[in-house]
Amino acid sequence: MARPMRRLAFAAIGFAWLCAGQTSAWATPALDAVIADYEQFTDLNPIEAGRSDPARAKEGWPRETLAQMALRRAGLASLRARLIALPADAGEDAVNQAYLRSLIDWRIEGLDFDERRFAFVAHEGFYNTPYAAARGLVLHDEAEARDWIARLRDVPAYFTEQRANLERGIATGWSQPARVIDVAVAVLRNQTARPDAQDGLLDPLRALPTAIPEARRNALVAEALAIVSGTIRPAQRAMLAFIDGPYRRKARGEIGISAVPGGRAYYDFLLRYYTTTDFSAEQIHAMGLSEVKRIRAAMDDVIASTGFTGSFAQWLTFLRTDPRFYAKSREELIEKYSAAAKRIDGILPRYFSVLPRQPFTVVPVPPDLEEGYTTARGGGGGDFSKGFAGTFVVNTSHLDQRPLYEVPALTLHEAAPGHHTHGALNNESTTLPAFRRQRDLLAFREGWALYAERLGHEMGVYRDAYEKFGSLSTEMWRACRLVVDTGIHVMGWRYEQARACFTENSALADINIDTELARYIGAPGGAVAYKVGELKIVELRARAEKALGAQFDIRRFHDLILAQGQLPMNLLEARIDAWIAAQR
Repeated sequence: MARPMRRLAFAAIGFAWLCAGQTSAWATPALDAVIADYEQFTDLNPIEAGRSDPARAKEGWPRETLAQMALRRAGLASLRARLIALPADAGEDAVNQAYLRSLIDWRIEGLDFDERRFAFVAHEGFYNTPYAAARGLVLHDEAEARDWIARLRDVPAYFTEQRANLERGIATGWSQPARVIDVAVAVLRNQTARPDAQDGLLDPLRALPTAIPEARRNALVAEALAIVSGTIRPAQRAMLAFIDGPYRRKARGEIGISAVPGGRAYYDFLLRYYTTTDFSAEQIHAMGLSEVKRIRAAMDDVIASTGFTGSFAQWLTFLRTDPRFYAKSREELIEKYSAAAKRIDGILPRYFSVLPRQPFTVVPVPPDLEEGYTTARGGGGGDFSKGFAGTFVVNTSHLDQRPLYEVPALTLHEAAPGHHTHGALNNESTTLPAFRRQRDLLAFREGWALYAERLGHEMGVYRDAYEKFGSLSTEMWRACRLVVDTGIHVMGWRYEQARACFTENSALADINIDTELARYIGAPGGAVAYKVGELKIVELRARAEKALGAQFDIRRFHDLILAQGQLPMNLLEARIDAWIAAQR
């Protein structure tokens, strides 16, 4: 089991490396060797490079047979033994050593739970892995095109491995409930309904450089199309029939993970991993109830400022039915998000002295994913040095349920200064080791993005009472997650009981509520990390402001947090305490 990490004392550490986030220049040779071997290990086993983002495989597809997972566990155990044998380090080495130890412990514990028995979690799952790879792929020559075609040939084998994992889940009582299965079935139906010649797996080949003769480009596309038609589409149809048939018939009756054998122990592990704290489910539930109460009071104040005299339910009806709050076309919704992003750009330098070079673009969710996809998502887009922009992805379906008053808050969260700013700075860092730059610590990554939403009030991003309410509504969404996730998975809540937190306290549209609930049911624990992380950052800022008084510099505080890449909450706290001491 993962052990709670000891709090580290950094008060005597020099200020320069605290701010710059230096690592490799200070690393001892022994620790540097373990870090290098861990990063090589995660290159070979990409699912271990970020449990929260398993679709990002660098080459081929993740090998997830029992034999391969046993090999991964043995490799991680060997790295762990080497790390434990190292002498205790000081300074930045101590941070890397403690964090890497926890990462490896979490990886091993996840493998011990055999969590790949859940091969899909609503709209995220193995069926999207090839498409996620295709969307981020640029082929430069015919050799790379042939490599991609070879990967396409391997898709059916990858599906076969995932079916074995699902069948093992059925045999051991680890199956998803019907609501999660419904989303997976909808995604597979969309994928199989698309004409083969329009399949997204062909897009990288269609964009081959014109330096390759047209005849060769056409031949490569034709070869890949034959694979899609001859092997991939049949594999997808077979998987659809299996999930919608035998797997659905074995769906678990309860929506909470505690209903599966060992489910409570697994949920407790997920809380430790996602929040990087030792908070129990019961403590997190109480935290959520407190936040719901606080945010609801702030909502009531905003509503009163508009002169509205009706009930909260009537206020929500007004917001959901007044056409001024909704875009009239998909294009208009994209334009609203783009305008908000540029407006925020003009304010950022007052709150950050270090910003990334990489820009981002606003794009719609792919059509085959939009029905079960969340409202917006950001932070991706690849390496700027290789010509990639970041991407801020917006769901443009069901326009009558995508209110414009939520646009500023979601832009702050998903784009700048939230996920894009954080992710791009990580990509551009030349000092942080790769495991500090990955995406897998939700409490840090999502806590920062939710803090960015709150910062929007201070920055003046929210222009009227409706946008302020929209921000509070999205914050209530995250507060309800604390209540709902723990309620579902530990306290035996029914679906409608969980749904009530959102319908009674937020302006979230019905489609967003149902999409989010399917996500929480299918992927337990992760949703609570947002608020836990945000509240810790808010606490640390208040501590720094109180200790430093007039010396407190908001830009340097923000720069310091983002310079860490990502850290567990206790290590971030120690880092801020050391920074305060150095400032004083």
